[in-house]
Amino acid sequence: MSEHRIPSLKLLMGFEAAARHGNFSRAADELNVTQSAISHQVQLLEEQVKQPLFRRAGRGVELTVAGEVLLRSVQRSMTTLRSGLGRIATYLDPGLVVLVCPAPLLHGWLQPRLRDLEAQLPELCLLLSVDESARFVDEIDVDIAISDRPLLQPHLLEIPLLQDEWLLVANTELAERLSGVPQAQHHLHAELVCLEESLTSDATAPLFLESLARFRKRAIYDDARLLLDATLDGRGIACLPRLLVDASLARGQLHVLPEYPRVPGTTWWLSGVAAPARSEIVSQVFEWLRAQGA
Repeated sequence: MSEHRIPSLKLLMGFEAAARHGNFSRAADELNVTQSAISHQVQLLEEQVKQPLFRRAGRGVELTVAGEVLLRSVQRSMTTLRSGLGRIATYLDPGLVVLVCPAPLLHGWLQPRLRDLEAQLPELCLLLSVDESARFVDEIDVDIAISDRPLLQPHLLEIPLLQDEWLLVANTELAERLSGVPQAQHHLHAELVCLEESLTSDATAPLFLESLARFRKRAIYDDARLLLDATLDGRGIACLPRLLVDASLARGQLHVLPEYPRVPGTTWWLSGVAAPARSEIVSQVFEWLRAQGA
């Protein structure tokens, strides 16, 4: 057999069933074919690989060494194929809605609100992606996108959804400790954990050069979610987007330090195919998101 020629899936499935059962009749029953069909499939496969795959064992069959090698490969391949088919089936779910949203916004603002959405739309299967490169709505199976600027694609409805801002926050224990200390002495009682981009951003850099200049930087992160974890752990005060810390503030895990200025942040845009072109369930999710930003 040519090294590039792969036997048909029909032959391989018949072989795999016969090998698993050790019996052509039981394999035939599983695949709803006749015993002679399984025998013929095995014969064709043996001709293609040019060596025997089974030997008789009483009233059944058992694998040769070549058959055992082939079975392992076939079963691995069939597992991969079934997994792929299962993943494809997900995309046929009539309740599927694909939403692209930046990770910090999804983590802090959207995720805690999803129970409410799911309660309103029990048939919904929401596929959430943080891949911001996949933002071409209706071209690569994205239904709705939340992004930091309009996508400027034709036939899209695009509206400003949320206005973010940067806040100085600390966990409960540290915030209580600082509450009885003059702001000018905060740097003696706490350190700073920072997001790398906020040190150089036009919007937030002045904070670090002025109000926070005397603080020792304990750690610098390039992921806002890791910075949030460090802040919740009490490792220092941090300048974080309000929408990322939204749920933590609501639960009382973090507190805003009122002595420090708030800085305007990103305007987040909601984009989706304009009605009536979008499906009913996509429309419902779109309108729910619009209401959350109102």
